[in-house]
Amino acid sequence: VQLQASGGGLVQAGGSLRLSCAASTRTFSSYRMGWFRQAPGKEREFVAAISRYGSNTYYADSVKGRFTISRDNAKNTMYLKMNSLKPEDTAVYYCAAGSLSGAVDMGKYDYWGQGTQVTVSS
Repeated sequence: VQLQASGGGLVQAGGSLRLSCAASTRTFSSYRMGWFRQAPGKEREFVAAISRYGSNTYYADSVKGRFTISRDNAKNTMYLKMNSLKPEDTAVYYCAAGSLSGAVDMGKYDYWGQGTQVTVSS
């Protein structure tokens, strides 16, 4: 499975961005999908995850109420809509696919995309 993240960029605080993650697999709906991020000098951290058919979503407390994760299994694509962006949201955002339980655990994800940079200016 190959994952391609896109949609990052430079935005002012309070602005919005939508990230996309395209998967090259015919079994996209077999995977729980997640977004993680890594800021300079910090460890990679969980942002959001979505179950195989989208019925369950999970968010880090820091993004709850501002970010929305979704997926379109017909298009093999996952999304992250980010609203009310803050400078502390600046990071490289990675998408990941996993088949094991454990939405917030990086170790439970099997495949990772290359990352897309999100920069929020104050």
